[in-house]
Amino acid sequence: MARLLPDGMARRINKALRRVPAGTGYLLCLLPFLWLTWLTFSGGLGADPVKEIEHRLGETGLQLLVVVLAITPLRLWTGIILARFRRAIALMGFYYIVAHLAAWLVLDMGLLWSQAVEDIFKRPYITIGMAALILMIPLALTSNDKAVRWLGGKRWLKLHRLTYVAVLLGALHYVWLVRTWEAEPLVYMAIIVLLLVARVPWQRYMTSSTSVGHGAAAARR
Repeated sequence: MARLLPDGMARRINKALRRVPAGTGYLLCLLPFLWLTWLTFSGGLGADPVKEIEHRLGETGLQLLVVVLAITPLRLWTGIILARFRRAIALMGFYYIVAHLAAWLVLDMGLLWSQAVEDIFKRPYITIGMAALILMIPLALTSNDKAVRWLGGKRWLKLHRLTYVAVLLGALHYVWLVRTWEAEPLVYMAIIVLLLVARVPWQRYMTSSTSVGHGAAAARR
């Protein structure tokens, strides 16, 4: 597949990226939270700061998960490799979504647990959002080298394909929450679908390559 960047440019970018510590991803992902904190204490969140806090935390989490989905297509289309930052971005996306839930429970619901549980089952967009978060919990817990060794690479990869479902549910949560045909949530959904579709040829290639490799190995026996 023809790439959008010349190989030489991609190599230079990747060489520069290799000098950047993987932990830098955590620091960069903290910037939206620091900005939100500043806006909160400076009175810059408008007439309904609680809703704005909830919205910004949830949207930042969704944005980071979209970035995670984009890492593989970006490599296929440009040759730029960001895989070493994937774990940091994914975990920070999860933390933002947990913070989004916490803001709803504490600031909006006032820790009225019975009312919160009732809303989770009564309001479909909240149900979908909770389903997305529940799917992400095992992914966050296994986002470490020890879990990869314990599960084995193949089982770990299968488990982490739940990311695709979780991100789709997150986008659907946003679309349903808005309830009107606003452009922003629909753009997120369209980008996510595009990124998932872009992975299909790569997945087929990997599957066929594995099959060919197994067949060649069997023929040599």
